[in-house]
Amino acid sequence: MMEFPEDLLYTEQHEWALVENNVVTVGVTDFAQNQLGDVVYLDLPTEGDVLNQEDTFGVIESVKAVSDLYSPVSGKVIEVNTAAVDSPEIVNDDPYGEGWLVKIKVDPSRQKELEGLLDAHSYEELVSSRGVPADAEEDLNVREESE
Repeated sequence: MMEFPEDLLYTEQHEWALVENNVVTVGVTDFAQNQLGDVVYLDLPTEGDVLNQEDTFGVIESVKAVSDLYSPVSGKVIEVNTAAVDSPEIVNDDPYGEGWLVKIKVDPSRQKELEGLLDAHSYEELVSSRGVPADAEEDLNVREESE
């Protein structure tokens, strides 16, 4: 059964955000990792990179597809989960815990961006309304692997 933790905020692109003071921890949702399948590679930003809300900040690659990752907020990357880069399967094993991707210090002038994110109930409705798994690859902005 998919999880939708109540203490998180969500994007329509299937990232989650945990807000703690001015720092937002970001990862991919249980729905996203489930639809992607076994995650085999992560390309994440460098500490110090500055992101705007909805900027592509990295790539997640699974055995099935490649998908862009989008920043839920504007700010500066202050930490990257190198454990996830080294062992990307932890995104599948623990998407809301050890599988987090980056921590972003929110630009105080852009704090209102958080108001545009979805709460757990709204995100669960979004996922349910899109017909899992029929629309999953389209929903995840997936680029099919071509070899």
